[in-house]
Order: sequence, then structure tokens, then C-alpha cells
Amino acid sequence: MLYLNQVTETIRVRLLSLRNHLFILLRAELTMTLTFLATLGRKGLRLSLLLGLCALAACEGSQIGNNLGQSLEPDPQLAAEGTETETTSGDADSDTSDTGSSNASNTENNEKAADEADESEADATEEEATNAQAADSDAVVAGDYTDLGKAPEEIQAYLVDLIELDLLEVRAPATPPTPAPAAESSDDSSDESDTAEDSTPEPVTTPTTPPAPNEFRPNQAMTRREYARWLLAVNNRFYAGERTRKIRPGVNSSQPVFKDVPVTDPDFASIQGLAEAGMIPSPLTGSSTTINFRPDAPLTRKDLLLWKVPLDTRQALPTASVSAVEQAWGFQDAAKIEPRALQAVLADYQNGDFANIRRAFNYTTLFQPDKAATRAEGAAVLWRFGNPAEGITAGEVRNPNSSTSNNNNTEENEPTDG
Repeated sequence: MLYLNQVTETIRVRLLSLRNHLFILLRAELTMTLTFLATLGRKGLRLSLLLGLCALAACEGSQIGNNLGQSLEPDPQLAAEGTETETTSGDADSDTSDTGSSNASNTENNEKAADEADESEADATEEEATNAQAADSDAVVAGDYTDLGKAPEEIQAYLVDLIELDLLEVRAPATPPTPAPAAESSDDSSDESDTAEDSTPEPVTTPTTPPAPNEFRPNQAMTRREYARWLLAVNNRFYAGERTRKIRPGVNSSQPVFKDVPVTDPDFASIQGLAEAGMIPSPLTGSSTTINFRPDAPLTRKDLLLWKVPLDTRQALPTASVSAVEQAWGFQDAAKIEPRALQAVLADYQNGDFANIRRAFNYTTLFQPDKAATRAEGAAVLWRFGNPAEGITAGEVRNPNSSTSNNNNTEENEPTDG
């Protein structure tokens, strides 16, 4: 009996020791589990407490286990909160997913738009480069024209200098040119100058077809609009650095001086500018009968001088008479020159060897004021601006470092070799 009591006591002690060891192990596991469930929030914390109580109960049949089983009855309020939380979380997850999808879609669209913008910008840049290259290739040089050799030999170099400076823009006429006024019949007027006898340029013609891209047609009659365009362009290029010598082009807000040159005319700026500067006769200069400019009519020799000489002298034209012009130039047809043009012709004589008449027509005893001037003759007149004491040439503008002096009182600077 004593032995049985001792065995029973030993078993009880060992069972207590085993229970203590199990309790220590369960407590360690419980601590790790609580740490993990704490991260799940309020719901996870409650769950961790319930699991801890289960561990402490040790067995299903204990009193604590029975009490714990009763306490595990679901709380309606907690169940509702749990359902609501899960629903909200689900909605939030759905919204987040939708938002992420939308953002991804927007990002993709933005990337596509950026790519398209880059491609458009690249295309625009390429187009600009192509246009610039085309513009460069369209720049006219003397070598582009195959008929400059048809001009009088002594004028060809003038043409080359001005064309190389891109100052003689040639356009196809919008309307057929008006025939030049016929000169009065006279035995003397039928005589040709020495220049005409020595050289055999093509006669002045009014072509019915526009020139080809490689044709300048130097012996074609020059139109009034053409000379106005060239005159303003050359003057402003020669005096690009001298504001007081430049002519201001007309602006679209100005009232047109001539009825037949509206603001929509491609040469309105040049013609209007020259008229407002008093370089060409118009109602502004007191010529009340000059209400039309006749831009496509051929330019006569008298207007060739009348428009240009004031830009050489930069002062009022001198008083002139037929006898004075006859004595100065020896023109047999001086009486046919109208008074205003007579002043320009006499003023040009004062330029000596730099005279426009000598440069364009060489030596002649006939001025033929109503004869149409050719493009080549217009280029010869425009090649130099200034008086005998001070002047500038297209050759100097083209090659500024090669000219020794702008002032040459004894000999005219030679044109630049093409």
C-alpha cells in the first residue's frame, strides 16, 4: 500500500512537471503568434487573445475550456463590423485596382501622345530642313542663266554682279505687257547709235510665253514694276548700313497712291515706297494726271533716268533746257524729252564717266526717250549709285574686301569678273 502511494505521487509530480513544460512551450508559441496577429489590426488582436485562452485551457474538457467555448459565440456587432470592413476593404481594393488600371491607361496614352508629338516635331524639323535646303537650292546665281551671253558684252559683267547678289528678281508677268509708246517718226530717230552698230544684241521683244527657269532674257523690255522692284532692292542693299539713304517700303495700312497698284499687288511695297519717297511721279509729287502706274507696261528710257538719278545726286534736280542738254550730251532728239526727264538727263551728265547713260548706252547722240529699256540696260544703270566724288558699286558690295576705295574721281571701278 505504501509502495502504491509512492508510485502515485511520483506520477503526479511528473505530470505536473510535464504540464509546466508544455505551458512554457505554449507560451513561447503564443508570443510568436500574438506578434504575427498584432499586425492584422483590431480583428487579429482579438483572435490572438482567443487563441491564447485556448492554449491556457490545455484540454477540451477543462473548466476554462468550457468557459472559453461559451465565450467563442460570435458577437453580432463584431460580425457586422467584420463584414463591413471586408466589404470596404474589397471596394477599396477594387477602386485601387481600377485607379491603377486607369493610371496605367493614362500613362500609356500619355506615352503614345508624347511619341506622336516627338514624331510630329521630328517631321516638322525635317520639313523645315527640307524647305531650307530647297530655298538654298532655289537661290538664283548667274550660272543658272544660260542666256546672259546674249546681252551686250560690256553689260554682261554688271548683270553677273547684281544677279549674284540676288537683286534682280524675275517673275512671270501676270498679264501680257503693254506695248511701249511709239516714238515720233523722224529721219534722225531712225539712226542707230554706235553701240548698236558695233554689237548685235537681240532686239527688244515682248514675248508671249513666260521665260524658262534658266532664262533671264536680258534684251527683253523691262516692265515698270520690275524696275521699281529692282531699284528699291538695290538701293537698300547698297546702303544697308546707312539708314538715312534707304527707302522705306510701303506698308499695307497706307492708302494706295495708284489706282492700279492695290495693297494686294506683289510689288505694292516697292512701288508705294518709291512714290511716297517722291522718286516716281505721282499725285503726291503734284502730278495730278498720274493716277495709274501701269505696272506691266514697258519702262521707257526717260523713266529709267528719271527714277534713278535723284538717288545718285541726293539733291534736287537742276533746272534744264533743251539747249543745255543738246550742248552737254549732243543729243539730236533733246527736244523730244519732256521737261522733268530733261532735268534728270542733264544731272546725269554731271556724273561724268559715272553717268548712267554712258554705262547703259555707251556713246550715242540719240537718247530716244520713249524707247523701251531692256533688262540689261536697267542692270547697267543700277550697278552703281552715287556721284563722282562718292559712290558704291555692286562689285564692291559683292566683294567688299577687294575694293581699294569707294571714292574714285578719275576712273570707274570695273565690274567683278563672273
